[in-house]
Amino acid sequence: MYKVLRTILFCFDPELVHSFSMNGLNLLCRIPFIKKLLTKQFAPEPGKNSSYSLFHIQFVNRVGLGAGFDKNASYLTELEALGFGFVEIGTVTPLPQAGNDKPRLFRLPKDKALINRMGFNNDGVEAVAQRLASWKLKAQQRETRNEKRLIIGGNIGKNKITPNEEAWKDYEKCFLALHDYVDYFVVNVSSPNTPGLRELQEKDALHKILTNLQSQNSKLKSQKPILLKIAPDLTQEQIDDVIALALEIKLDGLVASNTTISRDQLQTPDSRLTTIGAGGLSGLPVKARSTEIVKYIYQKSNGQIPIIASGGIFTGADAKEKIEAGASLVQVWTGFVYEGPGIVKQICNTM
Repeated sequence: MYKVLRTILFCFDPELVHSFSMNGLNLLCRIPFIKKLLTKQFAPEPGKNSSYSLFHIQFVNRVGLGAGFDKNASYLTELEALGFGFVEIGTVTPLPQAGNDKPRLFRLPKDKALINRMGFNNDGVEAVAQRLASWKLKAQQRETRNEKRLIIGGNIGKNKITPNEEAWKDYEKCFLALHDYVDYFVVNVSSPNTPGLRELQEKDALHKILTNLQSQNSKLKSQKPILLKIAPDLTQEQIDDVIALALEIKLDGLVASNTTISRDQLQTPDSRLTTIGAGGLSGLPVKARSTEIVKYIYQKSNGQIPIIASGGIFTGADAKEKIEAGASLVQVWTGFVYEGPGIVKQICNTM
């Protein structure tokens, strides 16, 4: 059914379709009995790879939605109805920013991939925190009825206008503003769509950002896990530096991996790729490299660093591959676009 609908949706601009689809789902979920029907249709069956514990957090299941889909924490109710075990909101920056010029999101159907150069478009941390505060209040009311809640991750970044030497301040602002409302944090220094951002993946810059966040974390009443999201384009030496740093400062975990700037071995014609231009590639072409990185980190660290795997996950077999490589949890994004609202249930039932 979704494949037929997808054929129609793929005739229109990807960003427009995203807004149309999620706003439509939002309207449906405002009707209680329809939300219940959607949950019954799309949520995984109890006992199917469910109730997984990590960071002392109980996840309803091991399948989450990666950052970039719900940048502003606008669709948590809707995504919960579709069965996600956790949703990573953001990337959130201190100040609102419009992101890069449109068009900035492109489909590559022959490769089951997307290219995006969104540029951290978001409403800013203050607006996102307000939405999360409202969500948390509703979640607390549900917990009194012993209902399981959706786990929320906060993916944080720096504003485009912030120089790299001041970047640590942006991450701190977002961390403190969202701390009361998310269950874990992901530091995003690996998006290819903010000029100079990936330079922050170098060991010294990372050390300053991460240790400052850990220092702030230790001063608060409750501590939240802090993870780092890395690019699939890192060299082995750079990955080794990340692993060494993570072990040295006792980082809570890594997310592997972000989008790639590589265009190797794509079926999409070069002329089309040239027309699209720059951006991060996600989806099936990233699958092998993502799994390779997960496996390397797991083996190199002797399993001491928890990993959330992201990249090319479309099926239960794809998710199982990541978990067997050493991941604890998995995230989908491009797979959600191509496989549709049943992806979480399908993965959980076949993983």
